[in-house]
Amino acid sequence: METLQVGYYAAPVDPGAVRAHWRADGYSCHAMTDRPGQQWNDFTHATNEYLTVVDGRLRLILGAETVEAGPGDLVFIPKNIPHSVHNISDSETTWMFGYD
Repeated sequence: METLQVGYYAAPVDPGAVRAHWRADGYSCHAMTDRPGQQWNDFTHATNEYLTVVDGRLRLILGAETVEAGPGDLVFIPKNIPHSVHNISDSETTWMFGYD
């Protein structure tokens, strides 16, 4: 799976549809809302991860790759890849994440 699939989910994003899709793929599903400037740095998981922005904008650093994701984009983070998530919006960003 490619790292970033722009516009994978139609905007406005329906969190229930995202949750159903991920559960069908064997992923958990959690929601997060971050204040402007929030950073989550240097995580590594032993599982693959999905991430989708509901509203706002995130910059993700995945090993040596950097991507920016907006509403409806689907990001695939392979297991064992160090990664960071930064809210680059001027407002809160709501996003969803899940693990297989």
